[in-house]
Amino acid sequence: MPEAKPVGFWGVSFCKKENRSPKIARMAISGQELARGNSMITVYTMEREYPYGTLRSTNGSKTKVVLEEKCLDYRVERVRMGNIFKKIPEVLAKHPLGKVPWIDDDDFTVYDSTVINEYLNEKSPTNPLLPIKAAARAHARALENYGDEGVLSKYLPMIWVPWWSPEDQRDQESMQKGRDGLSNDILPFLEATLASREYLAGDFSLADVPMMAVAMVLQVDGLDTSAFENVSGYFARLRARPSYRAIDPNPSLDDSAGSRLEQ
Repeated sequence: MPEAKPVGFWGVSFCKKENRSPKIARMAISGQELARGNSMITVYTMEREYPYGTLRSTNGSKTKVVLEEKCLDYRVERVRMGNIFKKIPEVLAKHPLGKVPWIDDDDFTVYDSTVINEYLNEKSPTNPLLPIKAAARAHARALENYGDEGVLSKYLPMIWVPWWSPEDQRDQESMQKGRDGLSNDILPFLEATLASREYLAGDFSLADVPMMAVAMVLQVDGLDTSAFENVSGYFARLRARPSYRAIDPNPSLDDSAGSRLEQ
């Protein structure tokens, strides 16, 4: 079915290897994973250019951020929105819930952004994104879940989904409800959590990845967060990370489409 075929692009990687804290775990990698280590990962997501910026799937953006943070070679295949909404067989064959993202790593397919990101973190020892100690790892995962369920699946779609429609067709009431939810429920929690740290779990980790998508959405929407000093500084730090360039609304589709393996 020709119309079901995703649109693929090559692009530029913004990966930056970091000297991580010894508190961040380095995972043991099996021989099979090492064999996959030089492969080109394909991430399937939804992205579209508009006059006011390049809009991207929030969950797909999570995976792009982790690919960049882990310095893994990847390319983007952009799935047509209609194929996701219709849940065509080609999509369901890759993701049983008919959503993005999913990735292909050679002949291995993984779906669900949180599961994908855990897999990517374990696949490569570069820039580990979870702490070593069990309690700290659980805390980081709990914060990641808060970002997923409390923000990306609750308030953020009320703001983000209308942005994909013409201005005169946007549900302004829904958008304001989403902004109020963030301001009243989410930002105060983040403000308190960030009182003595730069990132949610200390060092940058998987806990911060959903918030990269929040920073992306609010860059377009323009929600004023100045009443929350810690949060404003946090979003500024997230947007300053090299990995954010892969989801920044300013770069074009071609300039944020992945990395090319060195020949």
